[in-house]
Amino acid sequence: MALNLRSLKTTAAAALLSLAPAAVFAEDWKFAIEEIPGSIMDAYAQEFKKRIEAATEGDVTVTVYPMGTLGTPTETVEQAADGVIQLTNVSIGNLGTIVPESQVFLLPYLLPSDPAAVSKILSSSDTIYGPLNADFQKRGLEVMTMYSEGPQVWTTNREIRTPEDFENFKMRVMVSPILLKTYKNMGASPTPLPFGEVFGALQLGAVDGQVNPIPTIEEMKFYEVTSHLIWAGEQELVTTVVAGSDWFATLSPERQQLLRRTMAEMTGYIDGVVSEFNQQRLDSIKNAKPDIGLVVLSEDERDAFRARSGGTAAAYVETAGARGQELLDALQAELAGN
Repeated sequence: MALNLRSLKTTAAAALLSLAPAAVFAEDWKFAIEEIPGSIMDAYAQEFKKRIEAATEGDVTVTVYPMGTLGTPTETVEQAADGVIQLTNVSIGNLGTIVPESQVFLLPYLLPSDPAAVSKILSSSDTIYGPLNADFQKRGLEVMTMYSEGPQVWTTNREIRTPEDFENFKMRVMVSPILLKTYKNMGASPTPLPFGEVFGALQLGAVDGQVNPIPTIEEMKFYEVTSHLIWAGEQELVTTVVAGSDWFATLSPERQQLLRRTMAEMTGYIDGVVSEFNQQRLDSIKNAKPDIGLVVLSEDERDAFRARSGGTAAAYVETAGARGQELLDALQAELAGN
């Protein structure tokens, strides 16, 4: 019987990993990330590696595989579910085809603007680590932690302060029905493009803007081909560390506890890294391009976009079904109580 495409990709990844030298230690945890060495995700993975190896006195080693080493982010999630690797750190946008319920975190203006409040909900939410994790478990995955890499920022070729300013404005977005609906509702013309094509599209005027956190904007030099950075407060770049459920179930209770405790203890660490990265990279952008426009929308200006984007929840519910509505209601109730 012919292997399907997912099986072929999983088999190829397993073959690549089998070429690695045999581990001397009892366990080797393979941890794939969707970003490059020196990134926020790499900082997280390297700190996790250091803590786990120290806590187990070397009985467990952690091997970190950066962007592209084992395939696309979606493929590494599939590999974790299939038991080829143990852990992967991916952004929520790359989980849509596997766990559509997770796309609730793409909804505009869902999360608070205060970083401490965002960290609290992502690291300790009863909804995330209860009902939403159950949806992950149905796909062979276990949510270990979530964290934000910081606010999403628009890089644009003109100042945007109102939905009307978005008229005839082509905004590059990931291929996501929720993001397409978000920017259409806010007045722009959403334009899906592969990430690797964004710089050239901005440079040639094929798109007028894009959205990413400051570290990504600096790393990819998007500021070089746009004129403004705009903080609209509509989204955070939420990322998830997932493990394969079957692999996690094979761990001893002590190992499971160590894994969860280490992830919980790293919340404060990664929050500091994210804050430092965002400030350093913004300083780098300002030094490289002193005349770039920096715009922080006022609450009144944000309210205008909130009013236009309220209907986006319907796109999420259409994607995730009644279960999506349950999760959205539960998260909103948690957020209202914090």
